[in-house]
Parts: sequence; structure tokens; C-alpha cells
Amino acid sequence: MIVPVLLVNAAVLAGCFLLLWLVCLSTRDVTPVDSFWAWGMLVMALATFLQFDAHHPRQILLLALVGLWAARLGSYMLWRWRHHGPDRRYQALLGKAERDRGWRFAKASGLLVFATQAPLLFIVCLPVQLGQLDAAPAIGTLGWIGAAMAVGGTLFEAIGDGQLVRFKRDPANAGKVMDRGLWRYTRHPNYFGDALTWWGLYLVAAETATGRWAIVGPLLLTWTLMKWSGAPTVEGKMKKTRPEYADYIRRTSGFLPLPPRKA
Repeated sequence: MIVPVLLVNAAVLAGCFLLLWLVCLSTRDVTPVDSFWAWGMLVMALATFLQFDAHHPRQILLLALVGLWAARLGSYMLWRWRHHGPDRRYQALLGKAERDRGWRFAKASGLLVFATQAPLLFIVCLPVQLGQLDAAPAIGTLGWIGAAMAVGGTLFEAIGDGQLVRFKRDPANAGKVMDRGLWRYTRHPNYFGDALTWWGLYLVAAETATGRWAIVGPLLLTWTLMKWSGAPTVEGKMKKTRPEYADYIRRTSGFLPLPPRKA
């Protein structure tokens, strides 16, 4: 049962990414892929759900939790794109490929953005795929703890994003480092909330024999957020543009929310 379900899901995801790539070719802007990072995981959960005739509580719980997270993050990323325009990271990445390798936009975006993100998305959301395959056992203590973590992580991420939006809207904060609210306790409340959500979803899945194998998903997500495309990218830019960011690093936890360190 595992292989057929995952093959169907992979085909659905490939079709979605192909369609999105074709749309982005017409606009020469790949930023919408950030919004689809959230919606695509919901699609994977829904694709799994629809391959079963009868549905058990764990399937419904996983679908509801990932739906809550995806609706919040996907809508926020779509709003950010519509209000702030193309993401400069993608512009720099694709511009470099064009200058250094002579790649056209179609090839560069297809290989460096869509062909890269599709397998990452598929692996990260394994908890909401594999966690739906076994009907037994019933949701237990570990599963409900995971559900609470998933809801808490979604709220934590949403609050952090909201605080940052309000901070940036105030002209008096131009050029300053955001160190208020949740950002006082962690330099990346949005990334921590994201990781907490997916570790929670994994705990819901991990009560089943098949779902335990999905641990590679939250492990990969946590690594990317902390060591690859998340925090390192943001902090590299902030160090160059905000001189006071070095002091913010010294007193503020890099990931886990902790009391600020004394100067």
C-alpha cells in the first residue's frame, strides 16, 4: 500500500509543479512557489486521504492540522508576494545562472527552483502521507501531544510573522533590528514555529508503524531552516545591512525561544 500511494502523490505533485512552472514562465517571477510550499503539502495530505474509501480519526486529524498550517502560511506568503513583489533571492539566483552559465529563465527556474523544491516538499511532508496509511492504533497521548505542538507551532509562527509585519510598517523602525515580542527570545520565531508544527505532525504519525519512518521529513526541514536556506540566508543579509545585528545575535537565541542573554 505504501508504494502505490506515494507514487500517486508524487505524480500529483509533479503535475502541480509543472503547471506552476508554466504559469511562472509567463510572468518571469517564481516567487509564488513559496506560497505553494505550504499549499502543496496540503495537496499531498489530501491526495493521500482521497485514496481511501473509509477514513479513520488519525487521517482526519492530520488533514485538519496541515490544513490549518497551510492556509495560514500559504495565504501569508501570497500576501507578501502581492505587496512586496518578486523575491530578491530568486532574482539573484536566476540572474547568476543566466550570467555565469548562460541559462535562459525557463531552464534556470525549472532546474534551480522547481526541480529542487518538489522533492524537498515531498520528503518534508511525509508525516501527513505515511501517518495516514495505518488505521491502528487509535490516537493516543503521543498523538494528542503532537497535535498540540502542531497547533502551537502554527500560532507561534503566525504571531512572529504578524509582529514583524507591524514592525516594518512603522517608518520609525526603518533600518532597525526587530527585537521585540517573540523576536526577543529567538531570532527566527517563524522558523521555530514551522519546525514545531512539523515535529508535532510527526508525533501524530509516529504512533503508527508506518508513520515512524516519516522522521526524515521533520529532520530535513529542521536542517534546511537552521543550516541551509533559512536562517543562514537571512542572517547573512542582516549582518551586512544592520550593524547592530551582531549585538542582537550575542543576546538572542538562534532558534529555540530562550530568555535573552545579558550583554
